[in-house]
Amino acid sequence: MRFPTLIVLILRSDKFDGELPQELCHLKDLQILDLANNTFVGIIPRCIGNFSAMVKVKKKVKYDLNLQYSAYMGALIDSATVTTKGNMYQYDTILALFTSMDMSSNNLSGDILISLTRLAGLRSFNLSKNNLTSRIPNDIGDMKVLESVDLSENQLYGQIPQSFSSLSTLSYLNLSDNNLSGMIPLSTQLQSFDPTSFQGNKLCGLPLLVNCSSDGNIPNHKHEDDESDKDEVDWFYISMAIGLTLSFWGVCGSLLFKRSWRHAYFHFLDRSWEMLLAKLPIC
Repeated sequence: MRFPTLIVLILRSDKFDGELPQELCHLKDLQILDLANNTFVGIIPRCIGNFSAMVKVKKKVKYDLNLQYSAYMGALIDSATVTTKGNMYQYDTILALFTSMDMSSNNLSGDILISLTRLAGLRSFNLSKNNLTSRIPNDIGDMKVLESVDLSENQLYGQIPQSFSSLSTLSYLNLSDNNLSGMIPLSTQLQSFDPTSFQGNKLCGLPLLVNCSSDGNIPNHKHEDDESDKDEVDWFYISMAIGLTLSFWGVCGSLLFKRSWRHAYFHFLDRSWEMLLAKLPIC
């Protein structure tokens, strides 16, 4: 790698393809990595946790960075345009404090690596619109300064880790269109997000309007409705059979055991038959 001290690497929408090179992990001073909107394939390199500049939480600004410079009032200001929280932002004097990783809109597959959670100084990461198939790492709560997380439109499964509730700095979250399930962890941050951040999953609990069952999953209302309908149908046929039986024995039983009623009934039938014959024309 020719630029081991590189701090900003933005290759967004440059039609790159193939697998991500392992040499990428040699850029230990990298603070901003943007590989979005390309056609990279394969897995995320396991050495991604080697970005030491993303591991430490920066509290002081250093102005000795060799970045893109622009002239303003006779002074040189370091700056970079970064996509985060669903928008593009221009970072100037505070760039030294910002760390970001964006690999969205590629064809990456495999897991979200546990080594990613070692990047405790990372403020924004976006892995949306890939083919990632794994659980969200349980240790994601160790990334205490995270402000933006976008994992939408993948094939992630399992529950949202409880450690998400400890991310007090989180101001943007998108987990939509995955295969996540179970109850959304309770925290001031998570319940404040728009329901669209969680749609397209099998999740329940606030901010969604889907209530959870006692085991923390979505109640199977369809199964209950089917059982209810089945019971209603069964009782309908049972009551109909009982009604027909009672009607039959109510009439026939009376004629069978009541002699005077039986004679009156057959006498009525004879008179009715004679009246019908009388009204028929004689040929």
